[in-house]
Amino acid sequence: MDPDDPLAPYTKRRRPPMDVYRRRSPLNGGAGHLRANEPRILEEWNGFTYQPVGMAPDLPSAQDWTNELQITEDPPT
Repeated sequence: MDPDDPLAPYTKRRRPPMDVYRRRSPLNGGAGHLRANEPRILEEWNGFTYQPVGMAPDLPSAQDWTNELQITEDPPT
């Protein structure tokens, strides 16, 4: 944190946990690495919380979607 920036604490709170801007979770809960053929909910960080933005039919598709942001774009600010 920059001590000279008066908005630094606010900016820090607006970052997602562990700087993860996209995440995927099993639709029915549980461990994300299990049941790779079940649907996943796709969520993006909106600056305040994670919000659902879609679904993936299986784990490999969800992983592709999650990794797409890291490959093609800078994380949102």
